[in-house]
Amino acid sequence: MHWFRFFHIIGVFIWYRLDIFFVREDRPNLLPRLLNLFFFWRSAPQQRAIRLRLALETLGPIFVKFGQMLSTRRDLLPPDVADELTKLQDQVPPFAFSQVEAILIQAFNAPLASTYAEFDPVPVASASVAQVHFASLHSGEQVAVKVLRPGIAAIIHRDIALLRTIAWWVKKLSSEGRRLKPDEMVEEFARHTEHELDLTLEAAQCSQLGRNFSDKRLLVPVVYWDYSRKQVMTMQRMFGTPVRDTYALKAAGINLTQLAHEGVEIFFTQVFRDGFFHADMHPGNIQVVTEGPDKGKFIALDFGIMGSLSPTDQYYLARNFLAFFNRDYRDVAVAHIESGWVPADTNVEALETAIRAICEPIFEKPLKDISFGRTLLSLFQMSRRFGVNIQPQLIMLQKTLLNIEGMGRELDPNIDLWHSAKPFLKRWMSEQIGWRRLIKSAKHELPYVLAHAAEIPRLFEQYLRNQSEFAKQQSHIDAMLVTQRKQATWQKGLITVIVVLVVLQASSLLLLLLN
Repeated sequence: MHWFRFFHIIGVFIWYRLDIFFVREDRPNLLPRLLNLFFFWRSAPQQRAIRLRLALETLGPIFVKFGQMLSTRRDLLPPDVADELTKLQDQVPPFAFSQVEAILIQAFNAPLASTYAEFDPVPVASASVAQVHFASLHSGEQVAVKVLRPGIAAIIHRDIALLRTIAWWVKKLSSEGRRLKPDEMVEEFARHTEHELDLTLEAAQCSQLGRNFSDKRLLVPVVYWDYSRKQVMTMQRMFGTPVRDTYALKAAGINLTQLAHEGVEIFFTQVFRDGFFHADMHPGNIQVVTEGPDKGKFIALDFGIMGSLSPTDQYYLARNFLAFFNRDYRDVAVAHIESGWVPADTNVEALETAIRAICEPIFEKPLKDISFGRTLLSLFQMSRRFGVNIQPQLIMLQKTLLNIEGMGRELDPNIDLWHSAKPFLKRWMSEQIGWRRLIKSAKHELPYVLAHAAEIPRLFEQYLRNQSEFAKQQSHIDAMLVTQRKQATWQKGLITVIVVLVVLQASSLLLLLLN
C-alpha cells in the first residue's frame, strides 16, 4: 500500500504540473518536455502557486503541514507562492456540519442542544487535522470547539508509514542519509503528530502553557474539561487579530517593532525558562489583542505540537547562542563537542575556523539583509564535513525557529533577532551558573531537607549498622575465598599426581609391548 501511495504522489505531481518548479533557465528543460509529450492531455489553467496549494491539499494533512511551514519563509519563496500557501494555515476545505454533529453526539452521548446552548455550523477555521466552530455554553461562556476530521487518524498513519519506508530506503542507499538519521526524524514527527489525534493531550498541553504564563504575558485559552473528549476540545474563545494582518495591527495603534521584540523574548522564555514551547507557531496560530486592557499581547492557539528540552539541551543551546553573539567561535566548537553534537575526536581548531567562516558575514545585519538560504547551505556543508549528528529532540525547535524568523520578518523586516535575544540569554545563563543558581537550588532542596531532618539520626544509625553487617559479611566472604583457594590448590596437586601416575603406567605398558 505504501507504493500505491508513492505512485499517487507522483501522479498528483504530474497532474498539477509541478514540474514547472524544477525548470531552470540556465539548463535545457528536458523534464517538462518529456512530461508534456507523454501527458499531452493535461492542462494548467491556474497559476503555479494555486496548483501547488491544491496539490498539497490533495495529498493530505502531512503535506499541508509542510506547506504551512514553507508559507512562513518569504525569504526563500517567490511572493506569489508564499501568499497562496498562507491559505493552508486555516483555510483548508472544511468537512460537513452533519459529520461535526455526529461526532459531538457520539462524544458526549447527548444531543447537540443539550451540550451547547448555541453552536455555529459554519467553521471559523479549518486546518489539516481539525476544524474550529464558535459556540456558547448553557452557563453563558463563549467558547471555541475544536473537532477532529473524521477518518483523519487512518490517513495520517498511512502517510507516516510511507515516510518510514522512504526513510528506510534513504538510510540504506545513502551514507549521507544515515548521518541525517531520517528514521529518527520520522519517529519524532510521528510522535508529535499522534498528539494531534488525541485532543485531550492537546488540552493538557494548552493548560500547561497557560500555567507557565500565569502572568498573562502570553494569553492562552482556558480549557473546559467537562466539554472535552478525545475527538473534541472546548476552550475559551479568544478575541484577536491574526499576526499576519499587519495593516489591521497598525490601524489599531500596535507598535510592530515592539511586538516583534516581545515575540522573540516570549519564545526564548518558553525554550529556556520552561523547557516547554509551542512548536507550531505559524501566523495562523498566533493572534494579537487590539483593544482592551490586554492590547498588544500575543494570543497562542493550537497546541497539538509542543516541544520540550532537557536541562542539558537548554544549557548547551544557551551556551552556543551566547558564544555566537560574542563571536567566541572556539567556545561554540567546544560546546558542540562536549554536548555530543559532533564526534569527540573532532579537531577543535578546524571546527572553529569553519564556524567563523559561516557566522561572520551574518552579524550586525537585520533579517532583511541576511541570506538564510546561503547560510543554511554553508552549515549543511560543514555538518557533512565534520559529521555533525542531527539531534532528534531539537528538530521541533529548529522548525519553530524558522517560523519565528518568518513571523519576525512579517512584523518588522529590520528587526535584529540576535540583539533581541542576547540580553535574555545572558540573564538566563547567569541564573544557571552564578550565585542565583545556588540560591535557587537551595530553595528547591530546603523543603526536602527539612522534611527529612528528624530522620537523620535514625538514618545515620541504620547506616552504621549496615556498615557493621557489611563488614561481617565481607569477613565471612574473605574466609570462604581462603578456603576455596586452599581447596583449589589441593585439587590441582591431586590432578597432577593422577596425571603422573597415568603417564608412568602408560609408559610401562608400552615397554612391555616393545619387549
